[in-house]
Amino acid sequence: MAAQKTPSFDPLTFEVVDLIGTVVARYHEEYEEAAAEHALTGAQARLLSLLSLEPLPMRRLAQKLKCEPSNVTGIVDRLEARGLAERRPDPSDRRVKLAAVTEEGRAVARSLRLSLRFAREPLAGLSREERVSLRGLLLRMLEPGTSAD
Repeated sequence: MAAQKTPSFDPLTFEVVDLIGTVVARYHEEYEEAAAEHALTGAQARLLSLLSLEPLPMRRLAQKLKCEPSNVTGIVDRLEARGLAERRPDPSDRRVKLAAVTEEGRAVARSLRLSLRFAREPLAGLSREERVSLRGLLLRMLEPGTSAD
Protein backbone atom coordinates (compact mmCIF):
# COMPACT_ATOMS: atom_id res chain seq x y z
CA MET A 1 0.00 0.00 0.00
CA ALA A 2 1.49 3.34 -1.07
CA ALA A 3 1.78 6.09 1.50
CA GLN A 4 -0.10 9.29 0.71
CA LYS A 5 2.22 12.11 -0.14
CA THR A 6 1.69 15.20 1.99
CA PRO A 7 2.52 18.40 0.14
CA SER A 8 5.63 20.00 1.57
CA PHE A 9 5.72 23.70 2.25
CA ASP A 10 8.81 25.77 1.97
CA PRO A 11 9.65 28.46 4.55
CA LEU A 12 8.42 31.22 2.22
CA THR A 13 4.98 29.59 1.96
CA PHE A 14 4.80 29.30 5.76
CA GLU A 15 5.76 32.96 6.09
CA VAL A 16 3.12 34.05 3.56
CA VAL A 17 0.42 31.97 5.28
CA ASP A 18 1.41 33.48 8.63
CA LEU A 19 1.29 37.01 7.19
CA ILE A 20 -2.17 36.38 5.68
CA GLY A 21 -3.35 35.17 9.09
CA THR A 22 -1.96 38.29 10.74
CA VAL A 23 -3.67 40.56 8.20
CA VAL A 24 -6.99 38.75 8.69
CA ALA A 25 -6.72 38.94 12.48
CA ARG A 26 -5.90 42.66 12.44
CA TYR A 27 -8.77 43.34 10.02
CA HIS A 28 -11.26 41.49 12.26
CA GLU A 29 -9.96 43.25 15.36
CA GLU A 30 -10.38 46.68 13.79
CA TYR A 31 -13.79 45.73 12.36
CA GLU A 32 -15.00 44.67 15.82
CA GLU A 33 -13.70 47.95 17.31
CA ALA A 34 -15.45 49.98 14.58
CA ALA A 35 -18.69 48.05 15.18
CA ALA A 36 -18.46 48.66 18.95
CA GLU A 37 -18.11 52.41 18.33
CA HIS A 38 -21.60 52.20 16.80
CA ALA A 39 -22.88 49.93 19.61
CA LEU A 40 -23.05 47.03 17.15
CA THR A 41 -21.74 43.49 17.32
CA GLY A 42 -19.44 42.33 14.53
CA ALA A 43 -22.28 40.22 13.09
CA GLN A 44 -24.66 43.18 13.10
CA ALA A 45 -22.06 45.35 11.37
CA ARG A 46 -21.37 42.69 8.70
CA LEU A 47 -25.08 42.24 8.03
CA LEU A 48 -25.58 46.00 7.80
CA SER A 49 -22.69 46.25 5.34
CA LEU A 50 -24.22 43.51 3.18
CA LEU A 51 -27.61 45.22 3.23
CA SER A 52 -26.04 48.54 2.24
CA LEU A 53 -25.24 46.92 -1.12
CA GLU A 54 -28.73 45.54 -1.77
CA PRO A 55 -31.81 44.17 0.03
CA LEU A 56 -31.50 40.42 0.54
CA PRO A 57 -33.76 37.56 1.63
CA MET A 58 -32.99 36.18 5.08
CA ARG A 59 -31.89 32.81 3.67
CA ARG A 60 -29.36 34.49 1.37
CA LEU A 61 -28.04 36.60 4.27
CA ALA A 62 -27.55 33.41 6.29
CA GLN A 63 -25.57 31.88 3.42
CA LYS A 64 -23.35 34.96 3.08
CA LEU A 65 -22.75 35.13 6.84
CA LYS A 66 -22.36 31.33 7.04
CA CYS A 67 -24.86 30.96 9.86
CA GLU A 68 -28.37 29.63 10.51
CA PRO A 69 -31.36 31.64 9.21
CA SER A 70 -32.69 31.87 12.79
CA ASN A 71 -29.51 33.75 13.77
CA VAL A 72 -30.08 36.21 10.92
CA THR A 73 -33.66 36.76 12.10
CA GLY A 74 -32.38 37.83 15.54
CA ILE A 75 -29.73 40.12 14.06
CA VAL A 76 -32.27 41.77 11.73
CA ASP A 77 -34.69 42.13 14.67
CA ARG A 78 -32.06 44.06 16.65
CA LEU A 79 -31.10 46.26 13.66
CA GLU A 80 -34.76 46.91 12.96
CA ALA A 81 -35.37 47.93 16.59
CA ARG A 82 -32.63 50.55 16.20
CA GLY A 83 -34.05 51.83 12.90
CA LEU A 84 -31.05 50.62 10.88
CA ALA A 85 -32.85 47.94 8.86
CA GLU A 86 -36.36 46.97 7.84
CA ARG A 87 -38.22 44.05 6.35
CA ARG A 88 -40.15 44.47 3.11
CA PRO A 89 -41.88 42.12 0.70
CA ASP A 90 -39.84 40.90 -2.27
CA PRO A 91 -41.40 42.52 -5.38
CA SER A 92 -40.81 39.32 -7.38
CA ASP A 93 -42.30 36.97 -4.73
CA ARG A 94 -44.48 38.56 -2.07
CA ARG A 95 -44.18 35.44 0.11
CA VAL A 96 -40.48 36.26 0.63
CA LYS A 97 -39.35 39.00 3.00
CA LEU A 98 -36.27 41.03 2.17
CA ALA A 99 -34.10 42.66 4.77
CA ALA A 100 -33.16 46.16 3.67
CA VAL A 101 -31.06 48.95 5.10
CA THR A 102 -32.73 52.23 6.10
CA GLU A 103 -31.14 55.60 5.34
CA GLU A 104 -29.81 55.72 8.90
CA GLY A 105 -28.44 52.20 8.48
CA ARG A 106 -26.77 53.19 5.20
CA ALA A 107 -25.07 56.11 6.98
CA VAL A 108 -23.82 53.80 9.76
CA ALA A 109 -22.53 51.27 7.19
CA ARG A 110 -20.69 54.06 5.36
CA SER A 111 -19.19 55.28 8.65
CA LEU A 112 -18.05 51.74 9.44
CA ARG A 113 -16.28 51.45 6.09
CA LEU A 114 -14.59 54.82 6.51
CA SER A 115 -13.36 53.97 10.01
CA LEU A 116 -11.43 50.89 8.84
CA ARG A 117 -8.00 52.49 8.62
CA PHE A 118 -5.99 49.27 8.94
CA ALA A 119 -6.20 48.18 5.32
CA ARG A 120 -6.72 51.58 3.75
CA GLU A 121 -3.66 53.31 5.19
CA PRO A 122 -1.06 50.63 4.32
CA LEU A 123 -2.62 50.16 0.88
CA ALA A 124 -2.31 53.89 0.23
CA GLY A 125 1.46 53.41 0.56
CA LEU A 126 1.42 51.05 -2.42
CA SER A 127 1.41 52.29 -5.98
CA ARG A 128 -1.65 51.73 -8.14
CA GLU A 129 0.30 49.05 -10.03
CA GLU A 130 1.15 47.26 -6.77
CA ARG A 131 -2.50 47.39 -5.61
CA VAL A 132 -3.67 46.00 -8.97
CA SER A 133 -1.07 43.23 -8.69
CA LEU A 134 -2.09 42.42 -5.10
CA ARG A 135 -5.77 42.33 -6.10
CA GLY A 136 -4.95 39.94 -8.93
CA LEU A 137 -2.97 37.64 -6.67
CA LEU A 138 -5.72 37.59 -4.03
CA LEU A 139 -8.36 36.86 -6.67
CA ARG A 140 -6.24 33.99 -7.99
CA MET A 141 -5.95 32.59 -4.47
CA LEU A 142 -9.74 32.66 -4.15
CA GLU A 143 -10.46 30.90 -7.47
CA PRO A 144 -12.10 27.51 -7.06
CA GLY A 145 -9.69 24.65 -7.64
CA THR A 146 -6.62 26.78 -7.05
CA SER A 147 -3.90 24.72 -5.45
CA ALA A 148 -0.24 25.09 -4.68
CA ASP A 149 1.14 22.53 -7.14
